[in-house]
Amino acid sequence: MTLSTAGPTRPRSVTDAFLAGLVARVPGSAGTTWNLTEVYTGDTLVELPQSAPADVERAFATARAAQRKWAATPLKRRLAVFKRAHRIFVGNARAVADLIQVESGKNRRMAIEETCDPAMVMSHYLKRAARLLRPVRRGGPVPLLTSSTEIRQPKGVVGIIAPWNFPFATGISDAIPALMAGNAVVLKPDNKTALSPLYGVRMLEEAGLPEGLFQVVCGEGPDVGPTLIDHADYVMFTGSTATGKVIGERAGRNLVGCCLELGGKNPMIVLDDADPAEAAQGAVFGAFGNTGQICMHIERIYLPESRYDEFKKAFVAKAEALDVRAAYDFGPEMGSLVSVDHMRRVKSHVDDAVAKGATVLCGGKPRPDLGPAFFEPTILEGVTKDMLCGVTETFGPVVALHRYRTVDEAVALANDTDYGLNASVWSRDLDAAHAVAARIESGNVNINDSLATAFAAKGTPSGGVKSSGVGARHGDQGLLKYTDVQNLAVLKKPVMGPRPGQDYGKYVESMLSGLKLMRRFRIR
Repeated sequence: MTLSTAGPTRPRSVTDAFLAGLVARVPGSAGTTWNLTEVYTGDTLVELPQSAPADVERAFATARAAQRKWAATPLKRRLAVFKRAHRIFVGNARAVADLIQVESGKNRRMAIEETCDPAMVMSHYLKRAARLLRPVRRGGPVPLLTSSTEIRQPKGVVGIIAPWNFPFATGISDAIPALMAGNAVVLKPDNKTALSPLYGVRMLEEAGLPEGLFQVVCGEGPDVGPTLIDHADYVMFTGSTATGKVIGERAGRNLVGCCLELGGKNPMIVLDDADPAEAAQGAVFGAFGNTGQICMHIERIYLPESRYDEFKKAFVAKAEALDVRAAYDFGPEMGSLVSVDHMRRVKSHVDDAVAKGATVLCGGKPRPDLGPAFFEPTILEGVTKDMLCGVTETFGPVVALHRYRTVDEAVALANDTDYGLNASVWSRDLDAAHAVAARIESGNVNINDSLATAFAAKGTPSGGVKSSGVGARHGDQGLLKYTDVQNLAVLKKPVMGPRPGQDYGKYVESMLSGLKLMRRFRIR
């Protein structure tokens, strides 16, 4: 690893006045604040207001009033906002990356990639929204005399609870289709990473989004989460499985829908014909991209015995060569973990594995000389299911190597988990890779890639199975989930029932005969 102890200089765009202007939109009637810090140094950036339940209630009231006008706005005018927003977001990508780095500690390469996600989502739904939201006329029960039209109505106010690992992408990208569909949004970002989504809201308003339509509240989950869920007409959550279960249960009690993208213990299977250098390079990003803090990142790699040593050598060499340090330029390939607390959690998983017999092939230690929350890229072998990192999501730059003898064994090992968010298969033979992918219990499977191809494919729904979630973002489903369906049915002439004086038995006979004719002539 390339390591440096040179301290970074905060980006010029991140001024005290700029930050104060961002957090000024967060309601905090109780006067309590939270120290939002620069991850690389631990220095306080700004005092973030903490919203009380009453603040959350007022945010929903304001958003609901704005939503009524927004829903009545013609779709063409709503979409025009996002056409302008796309230009603004791309034009301000570097400033957004500054905020993302400052608050999350990720390397700049990953930060600039994150800035692209809302623009990609806008591009996709600008092409699809009009078609998805327009009324669709369908046949009624009696040909020619009846009709039924499917009308998409916005749900109302959508509550979004965004995580700290991709605060801008989840906080803003998940809101875009909801807003396009005519909803308002109340967003609760993580306290640690509230700055970039707050800037995203400002840019949307600069593009013409009505003020009040997109509200932001801040606070710890137990303090503001229940009020947010109780007032929302739909809930979008990205985070841990444990928290997702609590949110899903509360939303269910309120009879409102929810979409939950939760944890993963994502496997990568390397088939015996795969190029070891390409697979090793893919594994580097899959395991260490965003310092391992990606819901879809790879935590388990299964290798054929015949290629195990070859892959291990290539992978360890690439991991040890990574440029790991704190810098606000594009040099480092890996940055910091998000906080000291999270670094300690990652360390506890590694320490537990080593204490129970696992071997550290590289890394394995915190690097306080680089910054308060740095942890080395770590590769383990000999990990078993009695270890924390053998069954529980570590969510850090830690990955375990495993051997397999047959493809059947590899698939069984990959599926031996409560999670099912993402998986990866590597092979020169695409047919063989497809066959393996079809057997993996996962909402996303990447062939010859670790995770990026699936997540960047905005036209296809992306979600988890088993304990990795309910519902999906992206694809048609990613917008339609924010709508209710109204069935507008029309009867032109009262023919659905016996005619005056007609024997009911005769009516039944004619009705059944009519059903046979409809099936015969394929009339719906």
